[in-house]
Amino acid sequence: MNVRSNAFETDLDRNAANYAPLTPLSFIERAAYVYPRRLAVVHGARRYTWAQTYARCRRLASALSGRGVGAGSTVAVMLANTPEMIECHFGVPMTGGVLLSLNTRLDAAAIAFMLDHGEARLLITDREFSPTVKAALAFAKAKPEVIDVDDAEFAGPGARLGETTYEELLAGGDPAFDWKWPADEWNAISLNYTSGTTGDPKGVVYHHRGAYLNAVCNIVSWGMPQHSVYLWTLPMFHCNGWCFAWTMAANAGTSVCLRKVEAAKIFELIKAHRVTHYCGAPIVHATLINAPEEMKQGISHKVHGMVAAAAPPAAMIEGMEKLGFELTHVYGLTETYGPATVCARQEEWSAVDLAERTRLNGRQGVRYLMEEGLSVMDPGTMQPVPADGETMGEIMFRGNITMKGYLKNPSATRKAFAGGWFHSGDLAVLQPDGYVKIKDRSKDVIISGGENISSLEVEDVLYRHPAVVAAAVVAMPDDRWGETPCAFVELKPDARVKEQEIVDFCRAHLAKFKSPRAVVFGELPKTSTGKIQKFLLRQKAKSASAIDS
Repeated sequence: MNVRSNAFETDLDRNAANYAPLTPLSFIERAAYVYPRRLAVVHGARRYTWAQTYARCRRLASALSGRGVGAGSTVAVMLANTPEMIECHFGVPMTGGVLLSLNTRLDAAAIAFMLDHGEARLLITDREFSPTVKAALAFAKAKPEVIDVDDAEFAGPGARLGETTYEELLAGGDPAFDWKWPADEWNAISLNYTSGTTGDPKGVVYHHRGAYLNAVCNIVSWGMPQHSVYLWTLPMFHCNGWCFAWTMAANAGTSVCLRKVEAAKIFELIKAHRVTHYCGAPIVHATLINAPEEMKQGISHKVHGMVAAAAPPAAMIEGMEKLGFELTHVYGLTETYGPATVCARQEEWSAVDLAERTRLNGRQGVRYLMEEGLSVMDPGTMQPVPADGETMGEIMFRGNITMKGYLKNPSATRKAFAGGWFHSGDLAVLQPDGYVKIKDRSKDVIISGGENISSLEVEDVLYRHPAVVAAAVVAMPDDRWGETPCAFVELKPDARVKEQEIVDFCRAHLAKFKSPRAVVFGELPKTSTGKIQKFLLRQKAKSASAIDS
């Protein structure tokens, strides 16, 4: 039997004229060509246009190539949110190399592991982090060449560790360097390590295609106008800044750099540069909400904030609305290039009262435009849960903005992709309107007397207390119930609250069995991105003496 050939597959081959691998490197080339004189980067007294930024990135690529960096080479960076960090997001992959952005809050042993596991050939580091980097290099088997960044905005101590500064490196590079497009969009562009709370961290590998698509998706899903002004409150080392370094090139906007998250500096920069957009964990937004009123005065334009977390507290969403900032809630993981869902607003939500609008906006929502699959599934059967708002399952993703996999860890990669979906580890329900609502991390569900308690539900109530600035709830061992909720609470400055007052407040809004049995006051441990480190609190809650202290 003759099989008729498909006419649409005959003599219609892919070629250089009709196909190019997707890469975010194309964004900066276009921005420099179309808007060469537009402001690209602001940092202290420094100002760079798109033409200047593109030239600096090409100089970096040229200099790195001259040092042997090429396809498959890893260049590690230990940098603050500075122009150099933006330039590395383009200059490193322009060589074919892979960018490894190191978490600046990690200890030397963790940094050493990442340098070795990632096989770093070269390390670009800011003087602020010299003590940690020096110790890490002593631990590490890898001995990368060290390039020092001497940022004028950093006034503290910090020794140079290498023979060459970043500006000296660039001075030896060619501003017209003929960088090469990736031969395959599946090629790795960056490497990000997940936090290793148990065991070694895992290296998450991104490809050019995913970086391109999520960078554009940030614009579409957030409704960012062209030439937006973006303030870097989010660390650029975290999921490559949720791909926003590449987003701002696609947007041909302006990046306003920020070394340290402080309310006074944030409000100052918003006013001085008419910042339109910024991102961060709930603690970043809480910092602004709880700032002195005089800092908040004088903002006459619309500011858009993006918040990412399992479930931002309702009190925080209300606080941002009262501040006049428009907040968009997204959710994702390192393995999904940062944001992969968005709580897409519906027109009819504007007609409901603030409390209901807050509830609607506090969900994780629907898939990002360029993530092809989002589902809440029973991990045992791999079947979707009903959209009843009650049945819990695990959030799973599939599509182009899901990682390539974990570097040198095939077993973890297979486990993460079991059944053809990426398993997030987050437990959620699917509501009747199709929006996802996280209930907890699987490890954070408290099982008390056979009843499941969502730590996030209790935290949401705690955040509504007027004296509370941050809260986390974990399981505390209990002889009778197995586990009971223990609340760790960080109070606003000068606030004075007793433990029983917090317990009574929770009981007024929750079933008694869900309310905390113990309350511990003090500053909460947080990651560099503002996420509360619950694993440390779980360790503390296991000790009765710690609770009594």
